[in-house]
Amino acid sequence: MLKVYGRNNSVNVQKVMWLIGELGLDHERLDVGGAFGQNDQDWYLALNPMGRVPVLDDDGYILWESHAIVRYLARLYGGGEWDSDDAKSCGDMDKWMDWKQGFLQPALTPVFWGLIRTPEADRDHAAIEAGAKESANLFGLLDRHLAGRDFMAGDGLSIADIPVGALTYRWYGLDVEHPDYPSLRAWYEKLTERPAYREHVMLPIT
Repeated sequence: MLKVYGRNNSVNVQKVMWLIGELGLDHERLDVGGAFGQNDQDWYLALNPMGRVPVLDDDGYILWESHAIVRYLARLYGGGEWDSDDAKSCGDMDKWMDWKQGFLQPALTPVFWGLIRTPEADRDHAAIEAGAKESANLFGLLDRHLAGRDFMAGDGLSIADIPVGALTYRWYGLDVEHPDYPSLRAWYEKLTERPAYREHVMLPIT
């Protein structure tokens, strides 16, 4: 049985749990990190020297970094509908996973931290506004990509959708301006219809 270390309000844990839910895999999740601590203890650092969540334990095989975990689960348990042996198809999925990590998450992080995890008196409003503007621009890029598409790469849900889809819920839940992006909204609403997305991603934003 899979074991996942990480609290459920971490977006990085959510993307792993969402995929586990989609694949119907037996699993156990243990609260680690944030208010639960333990990620700075020796036993945890032996699993992940970076002290971050999530960590996956698949019958003794230990893996950290959420995108690596998502790719591993898709390749081992998901089959062709989730991953591909075709280099170009893999490239189409990988670029959006990397785009989320390199562009979208850095833009949205100061907004999330400023509005959700920082007391109002201590907020950097300039950083929040700048992040909100950049996030909206990036979601506009995604909206243009999704025009005429049901999912981000190919005809069905794939690992390309997992990281961005988890972060999109967070964006829509923040008190910032959300421009009218019809293709993005249609894609997002498809995600909200999926039981695993509702269970593992659509949680209180804390």
